[in-house]
Amino acid sequence: MKAIEIMRGWKTILSGRAPFLSIEITKECPLKCPGCYAYGEDHLGGNVLLTQVSDFKGKELVDRFIAVVERYQPLHVSIVGGEPLVRFRELHEILPQLEARGIVIQLVTSAVRPIPIEWASTKLLTIVVSIDGLAPEHDVRRTPATYERILKNIAGHQITVHCTITRQMTERPGYLYEFMDFWSARPETEKVWFSMFTPQVGETSYEILPPEARVQVVRELHDIRAKYPKLSMTTLTIDGFLNPPSKPGDCIFANTTCTITADLKTRVGPCQFGGNPDCSQCGCAASAGLNSIGKVKLAGIPIRRIYEESFKVGSLVSAMRGD
Repeated sequence: MKAIEIMRGWKTILSGRAPFLSIEITKECPLKCPGCYAYGEDHLGGNVLLTQVSDFKGKELVDRFIAVVERYQPLHVSIVGGEPLVRFRELHEILPQLEARGIVIQLVTSAVRPIPIEWASTKLLTIVVSIDGLAPEHDVRRTPATYERILKNIAGHQITVHCTITRQMTERPGYLYEFMDFWSARPETEKVWFSMFTPQVGETSYEILPPEARVQVVRELHDIRAKYPKLSMTTLTIDGFLNPPSKPGDCIFANTTCTITADLKTRVGPCQFGGNPDCSQCGCAASAGLNSIGKVKLAGIPIRRIYEESFKVGSLVSAMRGD
């Protein structure tokens, strides 16, 4: 199955289309999380904020969303925001249409409101719940999406827990282990992922991990991986945090993912973070994973080289289409 998926991915790249499509389905969110890149001043290039773009509701949103999918024909769609559950009625219609097309779906949410139980039967859907550390810290950062509310709203679902590691978490020994103890024990938790806080160039936020803290986190993640089966991160991905791509043009994930903001026409670049991300401090797990996989050799040839040549062909095909 994995081989088939890889071949489909290369076929998509050769056709001049991005295998991964990320859509900010709404600009609305009831949370005000510190460090949220989507609402940063530079996310959309500095000329406009996410809160200032047009977004849609009802049938118009459903039709426009599916039109974007038809245009890009991705293998995988990530639905982000804002908070996607603000548009849960529209998602009732969107999710079955995506699954009918054989598209793998990832929905990233704070679980601030109940996740419709009907979605549990959508086989191609992964629900990713963003959780910022243990309850005392998370509840301050993400109110009203508190632990109490999350646990109530994920009932009946199998979720992937995603935690972005910030400097504050590294200052208390054993913090990540406590986090894994809690979420691994939850029956709703199918997988756990970690990322690291990714700053913009010139940013001085205290969220940023110093180099020594990053090394320590990588060491701990390797140990956690051995002790907690629900940590769904490979050795290559974890090691990739120590050697991220030097610029967006070298990032396989950035080049194979098209991110569209809430007006369903404006592309976010150079990657999903927008603005001017500091690639030397990139903490994106997807970027780390694909960058590390690119170093693996297939028949003696690094996968990155195969990808780069495929990307060149796909770029020519795309240009000929006028994209």
